[in-house]
Amino acid sequence: DDDIFSSAFCENSEKLINVHLFALAAKYYSLSNLGVCTPLENVLEALKGDSEGATDFKLDEFMNSKKSHEVQVMSELVDSIANYCGIKQVIDIGSGKGYLSSFLSMQYNLKVYGIDSSSSNTNGAHERNRKLKKHWRVYQSRGKENLESQSLEKANDRPVGSEINCKTVNEELLNNASILQNQGQVIMQDLVPSVTEMTTPETNTGTETDLVTGTQSHETKLSEEILAILNVLPADAVEDFSSSHYNCGELCEEEIVQRKMTSLKTKARKSSELNLYFPLTSCITAETDLSDVITDLEDCMVVGLHTCGDLAANTLRIFTAKPEIKAVCSVGCCYHLLSEQFENQEGKCHDQVWGFPMCQYLKDKGWCCGRNARMSACLALERVAVGQMLPTESLFYRAVLQVIIEEIYGVTKSDRRVGKTFSKSSSFVDYVRRSLKKLELDDSKLPDSCIMDYYEKYKHRMNELEAFNMLKVVLAPCIEVLLLLDRLCYLKEQGNIAWSGLVKLFDPVKSPRCYAVIALKNQSCS
Repeated sequence: DDDIFSSAFCENSEKLINVHLFALAAKYYSLSNLGVCTPLENVLEALKGDSEGATDFKLDEFMNSKKSHEVQVMSELVDSIANYCGIKQVIDIGSGKGYLSSFLSMQYNLKVYGIDSSSSNTNGAHERNRKLKKHWRVYQSRGKENLESQSLEKANDRPVGSEINCKTVNEELLNNASILQNQGQVIMQDLVPSVTEMTTPETNTGTETDLVTGTQSHETKLSEEILAILNVLPADAVEDFSSSHYNCGELCEEEIVQRKMTSLKTKARKSSELNLYFPLTSCITAETDLSDVITDLEDCMVVGLHTCGDLAANTLRIFTAKPEIKAVCSVGCCYHLLSEQFENQEGKCHDQVWGFPMCQYLKDKGWCCGRNARMSACLALERVAVGQMLPTESLFYRAVLQVIIEEIYGVTKSDRRVGKTFSKSSSFVDYVRRSLKKLELDDSKLPDSCIMDYYEKYKHRMNELEAFNMLKVVLAPCIEVLLLLDRLCYLKEQGNIAWSGLVKLFDPVKSPRCYAVIALKNQSCS
């Protein structure tokens, strides 16, 4: 209740007087407690996606555990959405080093364009994708060897009277199938003979009863082989050639083989066309026309894994504006880099597209968060809850540095950033001097003794700073709720959206920015 929670603050001074009540209010208004998220398993069930990949590819060999977790979970969802919408093209906006793009391409046979504004990221993605493909072929080769070993063992167990005697007809076909399987595609019937072939050997002296019994036995074995093969093949790799496709009484065996070979080559060609990843360098804004960046743009979906600042908002705008884009799956980050329409309005261009707010509801209210609140939204409550404490000392260094540059240099605002100077510094004095150089301020007029005087002056307030930052951590989920619901409401306001929702994709301890904004357009939209 708002009235109860408001008593956490003094009515006159507006200071916090009840920390426990403050924490309860923050929990009450967190995304996990509001009941607005759709569980990931429900989404996958509705899309009827198959979560089993083609190959047991160990991503930990190529990326850290955090990125591996993110890529595996998100790629499964993206593939399910793509299958549901009947599309094969994916646009990865803010693709960075290309981890998600490469995996979507190789694991799920999707045609992926990865767009990033950094040419160094794009060049690195090219090289990384080359290495991934090399290892991918090794994994596929291992899968093929396992298949051949399993098939050989099963063949050795079969009775002599049921051996396959159509080697002359199928020898060339099987050789070609083996070659094409290295490309990740195979037609089931070309590896496993039909029941008719198995029960009509050149010399068959068994009775009709023996034939029926043998057929049933081999059908069971064939089913086992098919299941084993399906476990390692890419999605959509299996094409069923049942008796309904061909009437063996009307077509000779040579014609059947020829038709199978034609279909096999077509399948392999389509696979080679789909298993592609193209890293591109381009700066994406809300006004970007993807047709200018991607010449063969077709029905597709856009994705973004931890797109920074305004890029997450612009991804949603591009999705709603471009008819070819049928779905979106966006996980944003770096809330502190968002532009705000109603923050420091002096001298602002009213025609500019802002990162916040997006929805008309908050725009009508002139809602503003402010940079401090957006910085707080970036904090990771779940990590702190499991003992990964805040870097109090580095925060203290940064706070004292700000006092120094304001009092000594008269600087209250700067476009330059200190960055990760703390990890490279041997002491507070070293930290200050490194930081002043980055800020292009003259450190020669500041002796070491003066720097240490500031340190000693504020050292006793370090615990106070830690307590303050813990309160910010508790409040962080509430601010993130506002930013995410703004994006969801924007999608709800659009007329061409069939479904939209917030989905918790990742383990928040591994990946604190764990919520995805997902939407699918009406199928009639074009």
